[in-house]
Amino acid sequence: MAILPDLKKAKRGAIAKAISIMENDPKEARKLIKKIYKTSGKAIVIGITGSAGAGKSSLINKLSIELRKLKLKPAVLAIDPTSHVTGGAILGDRVRMSESTDSGTYIRSIASRGATGAIAHSIRNSLRVLEYAGFNPIIIESVGAGQTEIDISKVSDITVVAFNPHTGDSIQTIKAGITEIGDIYLVNKSDLDGATQLYQALVDFIGNAEEKNLILQTSVKKNKGIKELAKELRDLMKQKAKNKKNSEKFRLESELEDIILNNVQQEILTMIGKSKSFSSYLKKIQDKKIDPFEAADKLTKNFLK
Repeated sequence: MAILPDLKKAKRGAIAKAISIMENDPKEARKLIKKIYKTSGKAIVIGITGSAGAGKSSLINKLSIELRKLKLKPAVLAIDPTSHVTGGAILGDRVRMSESTDSGTYIRSIASRGATGAIAHSIRNSLRVLEYAGFNPIIIESVGAGQTEIDISKVSDITVVAFNPHTGDSIQTIKAGITEIGDIYLVNKSDLDGATQLYQALVDFIGNAEEKNLILQTSVKKNKGIKELAKELRDLMKQKAKNKKNSEKFRLESELEDIILNNVQQEILTMIGKSKSFSSYLKKIQDKKIDPFEAADKLTKNFLK
């Protein structure tokens, strides 16, 4: 493919084009993956998640600069809520990350498009594009909505969970599954009132976990804790790289299951579109002659014959 030499040289136009292919052109995406897949799976992926308003974008802007000072080559995939009008990504993140872009970090907003937990095929494949272009680590910023916070850990080697004392983050929200996924927990915007109490709540709660998690305080406004975070991430990257092969096995198993389920779903939807019995059973449900579960069981058996 003509795009590959420029992609290998990390030319921005080629990267942008390749990620657009992953998002919008499944047929071309498969051709491109075929070419770059063999070299994939070595870069460390850092997932940064947390509720909206936790200040993730501004933090990543400063963090990327510090990582570059440590001789690393970060790139950022910002998973944005899908625009309901255009289907594209909302680009606010890129505005907040302009400083790190100027210093050489590649940043791309990518639409979640309502994928389960926002972990769409295009996201996995976009990671491969950035890795092929020589970036390491690759930072994923999640949209920070509910289940996404948990799902982001499925594609990340390192998960960073950010909290903000002024968005209602408290010990109640901390307990909701989020404590099981983080390698590092941040009290971001630590210059605000309530930061010390939130930090102590995290120490008390997460400190009881079996694994040793890092709990740090960061502030973009005061430029506090970001160098320390960058150094901790660099050290964690070295640790995670040793076990990368094993973690990649689990990740590929999950991806293969997702692709199969997606293929089966598409097949079933095609069958439903062509099925006369679907219309017949739908009429029976509407006339209250049969309940939806019984109808679905019968149709499923027909489709899977």
